[in-house]
Amino acid sequence: MTNERRVLVHPDKVSLAGSVAARFITKLLDILDTQAVAHIVLTGGSMGGAVLQAIGASPAQTSVDWSRVHFWWGDERWVPAGDAERNDEQSRVAFLGALELPAENLHPFPASDSGLDLDTAAEVYAAELASHGVDGLPHPIFDITFLGVGPDGHIASLFPHRSGIGVTDRTVISVRNSPKPPPERLSFTRPVINASQRVWMVLAGADKASALGLALAGASRDEVPVAGIKGRRRTVFFVDADAASEVPESLIARDY
Repeated sequence: MTNERRVLVHPDKVSLAGSVAARFITKLLDILDTQAVAHIVLTGGSMGGAVLQAIGASPAQTSVDWSRVHFWWGDERWVPAGDAERNDEQSRVAFLGALELPAENLHPFPASDSGLDLDTAAEVYAAELASHGVDGLPHPIFDITFLGVGPDGHIASLFPHRSGIGVTDRTVISVRNSPKPPPERLSFTRPVINASQRVWMVLAGADKASALGLALAGASRDEVPVAGIKGRRRTVFFVDADAASEVPESLIARDY
């Protein structure tokens, strides 16, 4: 068992999404062979949606017993339920809506029209995580956590030069004055993400190259938050050729 970081490069966004989807289905089948349920963290953004669409388009996805899979989100925009900007809504449109999953398998963050304020919403989601906690932890140990990475190196809603990346005494934080709109958000903290068995980061585009290069070069997590992320077993950067332009050849893996 290893926990080193690996970079897997794909020619373009289409092949990237298809490859990640195929690997996800294969790994999920392996996981469900050895445990009763799987806990998966999803992300939003264009590549997050593209991967989910590719999973849905794969004939192999019918082999998965999706009723044994729980879905969570690493962060969420503080907008009304059903808003197209919400990560859970993007996931529903891309794939989850076709699965007809039991309601208890979906764990969306509270929405801005839920009647809660932002801080209370963070506490509510922390309680949801704790209700599925294992091994004395106040959260599940996620089997696979998907993350996108911003051009500034942010992951979830943990941004550079903000206090969020350093929070260790909570599982969920409220985010205000986000440098990326909308200004209010909810986010997992770094310890929750790093407790995941596997962290899969999916990056595409030349604007991500600098952040990826800095993260792999050992940049400070305060400067480049993605530099502070590492799964228990495996941390994989799935990238297209444009995003890999500043990755040293020695760090590029030839296989998973």
